[in-house]
Amino acid sequence: MSPLPAFLERAKAKTLTAMELAHAVQLVGATAGPAGVKRLYDGWIEHNEDDQLLYAVLFNYAVFLTDLGDLNGAKTLLDRAIALKPDFMPPYINLGRLYERLGATDIAVKYWTAVTQNLAAVNAMAVTQKVTALNQTARVLENRHQDEPAEAMLRQSVELDRDQNEALQHYLALRQRQCKWPVIEPWEKQTRQLLTAALSPLSAAVHTDDPMLQLAIAWRYNKLEVPVSAPHLVNGHWAAREDSGKQRLRIGYLSSDLRGHAVGYLTAEIFDLHDKEKVEIFAYYCGIEMEDDLQRRVKSQVDHWVPINGMDDATAARRIADDGIQILVDLNGYTKDGRTKLVALRPAPVIVNWLGFPGSMASPYHHYLIADPWIIPPESEIYYTEKVRRLPCYQPTDRRRIVSDKRPTRAEAGLPEDAMVYCCFNGAHKISRFTMERWLTILSRVPGSVLWLLSSTEATEKRLKDFAGAFGVDPERLIFAPKMANPDHLARYPLADLFLDTAPYGAHTTASDALWMGVPLLTMSGRSFASRVCGSLVRAAGLPDLDCASPAEFVDRAVAMGRDRSIAHSYRGRLTASRDSSVLFDTPLLVRKLEELYREMWEDFRAGRLPVPDLANLETYLEVGSAIDHEAIEVQAIKDYKGWWREKLAAYHALRPIPHDRRLWKKKR
Repeated sequence: MSPLPAFLERAKAKTLTAMELAHAVQLVGATAGPAGVKRLYDGWIEHNEDDQLLYAVLFNYAVFLTDLGDLNGAKTLLDRAIALKPDFMPPYINLGRLYERLGATDIAVKYWTAVTQNLAAVNAMAVTQKVTALNQTARVLENRHQDEPAEAMLRQSVELDRDQNEALQHYLALRQRQCKWPVIEPWEKQTRQLLTAALSPLSAAVHTDDPMLQLAIAWRYNKLEVPVSAPHLVNGHWAAREDSGKQRLRIGYLSSDLRGHAVGYLTAEIFDLHDKEKVEIFAYYCGIEMEDDLQRRVKSQVDHWVPINGMDDATAARRIADDGIQILVDLNGYTKDGRTKLVALRPAPVIVNWLGFPGSMASPYHHYLIADPWIIPPESEIYYTEKVRRLPCYQPTDRRRIVSDKRPTRAEAGLPEDAMVYCCFNGAHKISRFTMERWLTILSRVPGSVLWLLSSTEATEKRLKDFAGAFGVDPERLIFAPKMANPDHLARYPLADLFLDTAPYGAHTTASDALWMGVPLLTMSGRSFASRVCGSLVRAAGLPDLDCASPAEFVDRAVAMGRDRSIAHSYRGRLTASRDSSVLFDTPLLVRKLEELYREMWEDFRAGRLPVPDLANLETYLEVGSAIDHEAIEVQAIKDYKGWWREKLAAYHALRPIPHDRRLWKKKR
């Protein structure tokens, strides 16, 4: 059922904000298609002529019409947006692109020149305003997946002001999303070391399988981005301490993603399976204001649903503390719309990092990290500042997920009927040069095979096809699957013979989806958290032999299964036979073990054993690790990783002595 009618009613009543409209457009597009999106935009504009953000809505609508090929309609909207807000630059940029497509390049240049000359005077105020305008323009373009112009805007912004951490993070993330290799490309005043250190923690997990560098980058990010306002710290936790030892443990889940989102899909069944006689569940929702079927389901399963997206950090922290939350589970971490600044106020006596961010928070206030024996073996705990606690399998699964009844044929999906179909539905930002070269090597050794990827922007798809052509593989053997609603997306999975994982950031939710639908998945565990999740999942599914020990083994195994498709099909049979009994899909077991961990954490707190995060020497590890060209060498393939690091630390130590710590460097050797 399409949400269009409900959104139109809200638009008419002026209760659908311009910010909410952007998400509504995505939902309507997935259910009612382009015609539905046009109705929604037209209805909103008709009833919200006095909205202060009308100009931005007109711009977004124009981008949508441009994608549909309605250039005249887009031009009308852009002209109207400029009339409303002449100092808003994105319409000028897009009008230039429209006129360029129409062959009127002189007019296009006129619009672009207006942007660059709008703040032509060279003074401190003009530079600040121009940097702000460039960043705002880039943000709008990035949200509309106009990645190349957004990247260009951010590059210009950073050239004007090099000390912009957020702008650099987005610039580098955009290059990853576009598969622009190398991602780290130094230029004047921006060295490799500065750019690498500026990666966001999520981008760092994509960039390299170097858990020590990832830890140091997370530490830097936390230090720069999450300042603490001491007057608002919660110190007493008196409501949480009112514990007779017999009452239910009060657990708070903090998330922006308890809706139709990867984290929402993973956690949906957990809330229903919690033993409500032992735990009292609070869900603190900090995401966009909307409600879909999955969110309604979560609301019905928790004891308390508390929306905090309208609260500032101090108010939300006080609310959590007053609710007596004993254990706060941060399901966001360093991901979009996360509330790490809120977590920094210590709203609960015990704080846990789980599921949203695949790695260490490297913060002073996350006490525990939940993983499993494969993702973080004991010898790898040195790469995490939190105390590691383990489930049988780290990642939960919703066994009540909806799969469309309509199962497409290969022909309907644009796939060859009798060929070996490899697939990977991970986002394009996870595709590294090393991964792409492995995939193309596999295709070159398996005649007629194809690689089925999730669609991206037209420019990124062309870039990947051009890379294939230069590698000697027919670009037409890369087939892109359009994005669609999750039930329909799941239904098409079985058309593939074998899922090929990315490295170092592998499949997480996508791996669970593939295995649930009976598609075997070949992966290659590294050393970092994000690189080992998929290995954990195939083990929990009863197929440990699908986790390869080296890049060469990954390629050879994929080729063997491509040349003899019956091998892959035998794995499919094993998955289907064991789905209801495997650890991967035993969500009740996971919830029972999760509650045991919570009880142990609370007992640690009551006994005065709450772990203290170790943040020593991370600045040194950042300085050493960020100087390495991680795109010239695949760290995952280095056999003696710790020895490799110690050599670099020894060279650094000779010039600048490093204090003793518990990780890789020991002062007394």
